[in-house]
Amino acid sequence: MREDMYSVEQVADRLGLHVRTVRGYIRSGRLKAVRIGKQYRIARADLEALIGRPQPAQAGPARVEVSSIVQIDGVDRGAADRLGTLVMAYANTAHDPAHPLGVQTVHDEERSRMKIVILGGTAATADLLNLLDGIVGDGNGLLDGQIGGA
Repeated sequence: MREDMYSVEQVADRLGLHVRTVRGYIRSGRLKAVRIGKQYRIARADLEALIGRPQPAQAGPARVEVSSIVQIDGVDRGAADRLGTLVMAYANTAHDPAHPLGVQTVHDEERSRMKIVILGGTAATADLLNLLDGIVGDGNGLLDGQIGGA
């Protein structure tokens, strides 16, 4: 038998509990166990989870996520629709598919204001912010509907 699996009796001895108490933990789901024939076996990781020992952190690449809110004033409904479509198209087609950008757009007609909420990695968010700066800052006509004779 493997060393990292324990019987109910071994767990009871280690924890100073009665065997029935350990079985009660298993039945209630408080302690994970595998039933083999008529006996339970408890993995070392499940026992350590019960007693509150932290699991060793699995090493992996650090993940950085950015959240940004962009507010654009002086935007009518048509411009908000065009800008929202452009931003969503960019978010759905760009960058790492394992870590997509999350984007939401909201338009407040009373205030002629649009807000764009962006959640994602630093590089993808920065690229989208640069795109927005190019669209809103250049006076290229997208926001006032003057592209292509519209």
